[in-house]
Amino acid sequence: MPPKNKKKEADNETLTRIAIVSADRCKPKKCRQECKKSCPVVKIGKLCIEVTPNSKTAWISEELCIGCGICIKKCPFDAIIIINLPKNLEKETTHRYGPNSFKLHRLPVPRPGQVLGLVGTNGIGKSTALKVLAGKLKPNLGRFESPPDWQEILGHFRGSELQNYFTRILEDDLHATIKPQYVDHIPKAVRGNVGDIIEEKDARGVKEMLLRDLDLEQVLDRDVEHLSGGELQRFAIAVVAAQEADVYMIDEPSSYLDVRQRLKAAQVIRSLLGPKKYVIVVEHDLAVLDYLSDFICCLYGKPGAYGVVTMPFSVREGINIFLAGFVPTENLRFREEALTFKVAETTTEVEGGAKKFSRYAYPAMTRTQGSFTLNIEAGEFTDSEILVMLGENGTGKTTFIRMLHGSLKPDDESTEVPEFKVSYKPQKISPKFPGTVRELLHKRIREMYLNPQFGTDVLKPLNIEALIDQQVQNLSGGELQRVAITLALGTPADIYLIDEPSAYLDSEQRIIAAKVIKRFIMHAKKTAFIVEHDFIMAAYLADRVIVYEGTPSKDATARQPQSLLSGMNLFLKNLDITFRRDPTNYRPRINKMNSVKDQEQKHAGSYYYLDD
Repeated sequence: MPPKNKKKEADNETLTRIAIVSADRCKPKKCRQECKKSCPVVKIGKLCIEVTPNSKTAWISEELCIGCGICIKKCPFDAIIIINLPKNLEKETTHRYGPNSFKLHRLPVPRPGQVLGLVGTNGIGKSTALKVLAGKLKPNLGRFESPPDWQEILGHFRGSELQNYFTRILEDDLHATIKPQYVDHIPKAVRGNVGDIIEEKDARGVKEMLLRDLDLEQVLDRDVEHLSGGELQRFAIAVVAAQEADVYMIDEPSSYLDVRQRLKAAQVIRSLLGPKKYVIVVEHDLAVLDYLSDFICCLYGKPGAYGVVTMPFSVREGINIFLAGFVPTENLRFREEALTFKVAETTTEVEGGAKKFSRYAYPAMTRTQGSFTLNIEAGEFTDSEILVMLGENGTGKTTFIRMLHGSLKPDDESTEVPEFKVSYKPQKISPKFPGTVRELLHKRIREMYLNPQFGTDVLKPLNIEALIDQQVQNLSGGELQRVAITLALGTPADIYLIDEPSAYLDSEQRIIAAKVIKRFIMHAKKTAFIVEHDFIMAAYLADRVIVYEGTPSKDATARQPQSLLSGMNLFLKNLDITFRRDPTNYRPRINKMNSVKDQEQKHAGSYYYLDD
């Protein structure tokens, strides 16, 4: 046998093939069925790709597919993905939803008395894993046509901690409760008064503590449908924490919350632990995940196609593996480049005038809205600079942005606010555009959309090409966010005001978005004011910071811009927390409260520690 054929045979023995056909994108009635017509296996008379007149999607036989990839190139809707996986993963398939659909390999292993953190991109199987562990989804071990019975499933997990876990689920000995990922859907499912609902759910007798720690006392009399995003998030955490359960699953507890509220929520979640209690948390804010967890499982793979769960690692090692994109225990690289947080040389003015910047200033201003007053200290900024606004929710960060934008006026109408050409990405994105992403970009930022440099710097890293023919109104939260950032950066302006760019994005997308914004602002020699609660993203983006002090919803002061180190120190001192840097990839890590490191740094007055 020729050596070439031997190699092919060996490859087939070590690899298993999965074919994914996207149900959203595949439109057999709108194309010429190019996939079927171009498939070499179909041409020799075998049924590798089938499309019938009544088919909603094409069907691809994974056994007959030779992985040539011609159908991928020919499909006009980019609906097909063909992936070769190591054959040993086939034995570790936990669940598959159906033919040509998503597949999950392995499961995270929860441990009683400890918090398990899950980290991975969106669409990689975290929510599927939670459903299986909650007993809401019976794992079919990949056999969706003839699902195994529980006896076989238990046999599959024999020898691991999961065997005992699933046995307890089968005997109704484990009660699981889940905090959903999308809290903005809660008002559709839950009606009634906040205080009454928490009272009704309070099986653990912790209502008073939860109301105090989660800042819910002022919304007790409100109906759920009148709560803001942050209030809904805290309400959802309170409802889950009030219940008596054996397994607590918390999906993305930090979205909509400011830094103080994130840490309070983390403390509430850790208070759920007991010797026989399991706590599992999915979180994209890596600083909060680090603070919350006792050990970590990473998930890698291809979003929407397959996901693989790694073995458990220590918190530091697990997050660093995710950022490095390399699993040493499996000798496997799942991302081409590592993500690091080395603080670049900040673009401050160089002694001797080597760098020249245009300087701009804004005056001291006051704005009163109802019972809330915002005082803004006079400040100045330069081009090629990013200023990050740090403060709790309700201290007027968005108000300041809108005053610079010109959509809100100061109380003293004689105060002259310099007029800037402004591009604004609001906090809440409501998709009203009745068309595709391509049509939206053509209409709003045609010139930049067609600019090759903008394509390389913004469109490609944010993966806008994958969304280009989708309807804007059908996009998910994370997809909408990426489109909104693209629109904001593509609008010609002097100042870019970007409100919470990390909302709805997964950990990887956050780091990519931060790099995109930073690179764009530096190249275009513009200024950006950014509101951001993800501490790692804020620290990466900021050249200087504006710290907000005061009482949320009553009165607050926006301090003048200051250096990253002094600004972070002031902000963290107000929160009474300290940060150190990881020596491997320089990411900021929260010190555990009252740990040796925490006390050392507080004693030295060094709340934000740049050098490790």
